[in-house]
Amino acid sequence: MDAMRNITMTFIFFGFLLHVSPAWAVDALPFGPGERMKYEIYWAFIHAADAELEVMENVEMDGVPARYFLARARSASWIDSIYKVRDTIEAWTDMGVTYSLRYKKDQNEGSYHKKVDLIFDKTANQSYRYARGKLQHTIDQPADVFDPMSILFSFRKIPLYEGMHFVANVSDGKKSVKSEAFVEGVETVKTPRGKFKTYKVKLDIKHLSGVFQKSKDAELYVWFSADERRIPVKVKSKVTVGYFTMELVDYRPPRVVD
Repeated sequence: MDAMRNITMTFIFFGFLLHVSPAWAVDALPFGPGERMKYEIYWAFIHAADAELEVMENVEMDGVPARYFLARARSASWIDSIYKVRDTIEAWTDMGVTYSLRYKKDQNEGSYHKKVDLIFDKTANQSYRYARGKLQHTIDQPADVFDPMSILFSFRKIPLYEGMHFVANVSDGKKSVKSEAFVEGVETVKTPRGKFKTYKVKLDIKHLSGVFQKSKDAELYVWFSADERRIPVKVKSKVTVGYFTMELVDYRPPRVVD
């Protein structure tokens, strides 16, 4: 079921190519523990999967305070008997969300099962990628490199404006790349959660593999709410096998800290 796997790839990669300067202060973050975003994923007009992003309680990573992000994707109930998907992604960064500390992915898609554990060594500026319990890749990394999920939260730290251009250091542990994103303009987007004034961001996908690499005219866009939260309210990708869309259906703001 290549189409179903492509749907989950849309969810996994929609934050892959964004970056922001690490100069922003921790207290400027527009997200925090308790924030949760729920999405429906469509293949063309068919509801095929559901996903959610959540900011978890802060933790310690090797004795250092860290931010903890969690994402889940699952196939819709009517698809489960055909191609059951249960994917979980976890990411940890420093408290200022300026670089990654660790990234874990647990893929369960039909008969395909794979666990990845990507550890970033800030001291050595290297990363170690374990798959199925074995070390498979060790590569050099820039100091401010992000994993495919935490880069999304880093991007949300700054105000957006039409014409903005971003450059990313992003790694999945197999390779580390610089890529780009562009704020194309302002649009009103309607989702099941309601109408949002948004900034439309086009992502450079030339470095992505899989269905994006194989699709000649592939495109990937994210719409962020034009407010202080900068919530990703919609994602749309165009690939050879069709259009995939992810839309916000529910939002819970961060917990208020006394």
